[in-house]
Amino acid sequence: MSVSVESIDAGTQYRELVREHGSPLLVVDCAALRARYALLQRALPDVAFYYAVKSFPDPIVVRELLALGSGFDLATVGEISMAQSLGIAPRRTIHTHPIKTNADIQAALRFGCTTFVVDNAVELQKFVRYRHRVGLMLRVGFRNESAQVDLARKFGCAPEHAVGLLRQATDLGIHVKGLSFHVGSQCATPSAHVDAIHASAALFEEFASSGFAPMNVLDIGGGFPADYDGSTTPLGAFCAPIVEALRALPEHINVTAEPGRCLSAPVATSISSVIGKSLRGDQMWYYLDDGVYGSFSGQIFDHAEYPLTVFGPKVTHNDAVLAGPTCDSIDVVAEGVSLPDLGLGDIVIGRQMGAYTAASATDFNSIRRAKHVYLNEACADGGADVVDAGLSRA
Repeated sequence: MSVSVESIDAGTQYRELVREHGSPLLVVDCAALRARYALLQRALPDVAFYYAVKSFPDPIVVRELLALGSGFDLATVGEISMAQSLGIAPRRTIHTHPIKTNADIQAALRFGCTTFVVDNAVELQKFVRYRHRVGLMLRVGFRNESAQVDLARKFGCAPEHAVGLLRQATDLGIHVKGLSFHVGSQCATPSAHVDAIHASAALFEEFASSGFAPMNVLDIGGGFPADYDGSTTPLGAFCAPIVEALRALPEHINVTAEPGRCLSAPVATSISSVIGKSLRGDQMWYYLDDGVYGSFSGQIFDHAEYPLTVFGPKVTHNDAVLAGPTCDSIDVVAEGVSLPDLGLGDIVIGRQMGAYTAASATDFNSIRRAKHVYLNEACADGGADVVDAGLSRA
């Protein structure tokens, strides 16, 4: 894991936030979110975005994206409840979980969301009773072992099974409006997207030649990367081959996408504080008030490593450990890292901390989660600038 050491003065703004709001914190920069959304719009022109709420289900983030014109990718009853509470129009939502209970379907329909994703015959049967109210997207699986998380291992029908599923849907009187795919989270290159788009174009041709009703949507999923280590391909360059591949689609096909990580990761910075230290053998251990059961949960669930920054005059420990606050020995944020001599109350900054961090944080040991602080809100309502994770604005 990368840990950079900066001068004491460089941490002034973060220490001021801790003095005002306490620690640990997750600082969300709404101006950075707006800039990132604009960058994605330039990188993927003519693509309609449905933000993957699961990546960072923060009501302020969702509200900012709503104001920018984004749609929303929902996958659970809880996410539907958030959308409803924020006044999101149902027509701006899609339900993308391939496996649903009947209660899930009914909750979405009560809200007004009518676009659902399926990838197998059992799921098709669940929609027979709702066939006059829904339009389905058939999710096709394209494996991508270079992705940080290969989602096609769990979801998506094999391309060769797509015609058979579409025929079953037609026989059941269920409207299939298009195809979807997701080639994995945090993709290293755009090649999997490009291949999946070309394969989808071929499927559209096969469907048309087989006499099926016309489709008009292709959802290219997410997977657009965040830059955790400074070596990730810039978003514009990453998307350029995708834009070129989309030209292979029939002109009547509308393209949608489900960006999550690439929007949410860069907008949040964590601030944790040293609450203890101990020399254990030859290693100096520093204990923080946040860890892998909290904001750093993505290190376990998302296979992520976050760039860290500490502040001090010089490195004095070349084999140090940064540990979290719980009683579990697995709660280690970084080890074998070079650090200055930190004192109680000194801070550690984590960057690219928006995606799959607060979203998967827990309450283990009954330790309070990091508070959220919002900067540069465009949709401020005059409320407090701090909320507890998972709760509405205080």
